[in-house]
Amino acid sequence: MQPAPGTAPSNAPGIAPQGPSGPQRAPEQGQQVAFQQAPPRQATPGQAPAAQAPVAQRPGKPRTFRGRVGALVASAPTWLPVLLVFEGLIMYILALKVPPGPLRGVDPADIDGLGLISALPTTAFIAILIMIVSFFITVTQSTDRKFLLLFQIAAITFALHGAGALVADEPRFPTAYIHAGFVEFIGRTGETAINIDARMGWPGFFALFAFVTKAAGITDLTPILQWTPLLSNLLYLLPFVLILRQVVATTRARWFAALLFVLVQWIGQDYFSPQGFTFALYLAFVAILLRWFGRVETRTKPIPPKGLRKLIGKLDAMTPGELANTGTFRADKLLMLMMLVALFVASVASHQITPFMMLGVVTAFLIFKRTTLTWALPFFLGLVVLAWISYMTVGFWASQIDTIFGGLGNIWQNLQTNTGDRIEGTDPAHAMVLQARLGILAVILACAAVGIFRRFRRGVFDRSALILLCVPVLALGLQSYGGEIGLRIYMFALPGACLLAAYAFFPNLPADSADVREETVPLRKRNVRFNPELTKRISIVLAACFAVVFAFAFLLARYGNEKFERVTTGEVAALHYVYDHDKPSARVLYLVPKEGPEVTPTLPWGERDVEKVSFNLQALVHKDPAQISDAVQALKEASRNSYLMVSRGQVSYLQLNEGFPADWGEKFRAALDKSPDLKRVYSNEDAALYTWKTFVRGTEIPEPNPYKGRGDPTSPLTPVGVGALAVTWVALFGYEIIRLNGPNRAPKARKRLLFLAIPAFAVALAVIIERFIYIAQNN
Repeated sequence: MQPAPGTAPSNAPGIAPQGPSGPQRAPEQGQQVAFQQAPPRQATPGQAPAAQAPVAQRPGKPRTFRGRVGALVASAPTWLPVLLVFEGLIMYILALKVPPGPLRGVDPADIDGLGLISALPTTAFIAILIMIVSFFITVTQSTDRKFLLLFQIAAITFALHGAGALVADEPRFPTAYIHAGFVEFIGRTGETAINIDARMGWPGFFALFAFVTKAAGITDLTPILQWTPLLSNLLYLLPFVLILRQVVATTRARWFAALLFVLVQWIGQDYFSPQGFTFALYLAFVAILLRWFGRVETRTKPIPPKGLRKLIGKLDAMTPGELANTGTFRADKLLMLMMLVALFVASVASHQITPFMMLGVVTAFLIFKRTTLTWALPFFLGLVVLAWISYMTVGFWASQIDTIFGGLGNIWQNLQTNTGDRIEGTDPAHAMVLQARLGILAVILACAAVGIFRRFRRGVFDRSALILLCVPVLALGLQSYGGEIGLRIYMFALPGACLLAAYAFFPNLPADSADVREETVPLRKRNVRFNPELTKRISIVLAACFAVVFAFAFLLARYGNEKFERVTTGEVAALHYVYDHDKPSARVLYLVPKEGPEVTPTLPWGERDVEKVSFNLQALVHKDPAQISDAVQALKEASRNSYLMVSRGQVSYLQLNEGFPADWGEKFRAALDKSPDLKRVYSNEDAALYTWKTFVRGTEIPEPNPYKGRGDPTSPLTPVGVGALAVTWVALFGYEIIRLNGPNRAPKARKRLLFLAIPAFAVALAVIIERFIYIAQNN
């Protein structure tokens, strides 16, 4: 029996009620229940009581050894998954943490162009396999063991996303250190300075951690940096599971989608960063939209006879892939609406891209009628984004209008920057890492396409999942975002892609009555070509095989850059030497194969004193390690208290991505040691610092550039714009609150609010445009 469109299955999440020996059938009409007991008959006076039938004894526990073994084997589905997941977890921790030896331990010296996977022992792969098998044993059972499944996915998340923290002595990924430096700066000065770094124009994330660390008395962020990737991915699971609860899918499809979400999230944006933080806010934003403001309506209009309207009508008449929002109190909706706005504002203040993803999703939900909210909300939120950029990030865009808007519409160029430019001119082994990343992308999209097709065959149209998949792709029309917009698109498209990919294996709707013995039943009987029991087993085996492949591919894709993304204790110590000698300022030159704009230096930079130590100087190096003239000249031209740093991470990057010789680092350091103009002031196995040996007498160390707080340039109409913004936000938010009562409540009040909001919105938008033009022309 097919569930009615827009309604939740009666036995959510799709499991028939279980009795002691399996699913129970509901008694048919007019049929008595067999196990009902008649009341005892009383004996008449003077009559001997009737002989009572012997009471049936309940079977006790088996007393023989064979009986106990049989009972233990029969109960294996209950305890075996728990045993396996704990066994795999313990085996994995031991495989990575014990000293290196046969089949155990990780030696960093074994890491090559393939990354961490080349140094993992065999027992680590076996442990991951055991945990995945444990997950699928639980999934195949006829009961939905939610807490066990969530724990199993968390264990797999720990194994995959926690591998770097288990192996590394220092927090990995160099960019995490500059973010820690921003937190330290805000906590020390109480200010944000956009002239130090453009990311300071979106300081919400840094200010939050500055407050938390200062309130908690935390002075060392190293443990936080070390475990943030793992904690972030565990945090992502919570809103994503809530999203999965709002779709019409079987238990197997939901939990397999959650597992896929862990297995294919390889891009590494979950480190200590605003992007990792705001991605969690994005998932919570989508979960609230679906859970408290979801809308599902069945089509009542007749389908047009021909043309495009006929196709749209057929799609509209399909069974919705989402559950309707029912039984929510107005107070709950008001609270969740305020939470939506709070999540959005926090994202606006913390990151440049995430608010546009949120805005795109809520707009698409309105276009495709998947939310009960009104068009007042996207106009409200859109004005928040524009106002923040216009009023709070002036120091960034005042002289860089072309940088911000130059990539608009250049879809092909942005795509090329994120794909082709990232797989050319690399080491052959390292090229496999980049190809594995593209392979995961291709496979998950192919599975999503198959899932869409199989759901269509069953008459289901998953609009929300398609929106979550397609909306992030529109960001290609914005700009290349330093060559990383493709990674961000992949990250934000994952929730929809994983859900649709799960439908490729488990496309059926959940059973809707207790009379169905199987967890899933085909919607259309005529589509069944094989034994349903056989197809169910084949689907589970195929899903398990794909999960294993994705898990091992994840290790290759996620940790493929480990040779230069891994931060060593020696590199951190070398930079601490710079921080200890940065009075009043210091500069660090990093190695580049060609001079030009670089995203970040490949070293753990900026952990402290971000306003005193500059990392904007480059030293040109060549494949011939004896050719040091350009690097020496760059150091000579730098001011006093400048350091040329040679580190393991920089050398590994040059070897893997630029084809430098394997022994280049040792020979380059030897050549610098022989130079009569340089002096080595610090060195260890992983890093060395060089300065200019002699300076002209009287040369002083320059003062650091003064950092600027507020006091940005403004325009004549700015006060008018601020007032118009306030009026618009109050009117639009009031309109949305009144609309929570229903579409027909207080129409006159809503109309008056619209008459107030529309002109105020126009004035606010005009002032924002005026500010862009006026400030850019005068700065």
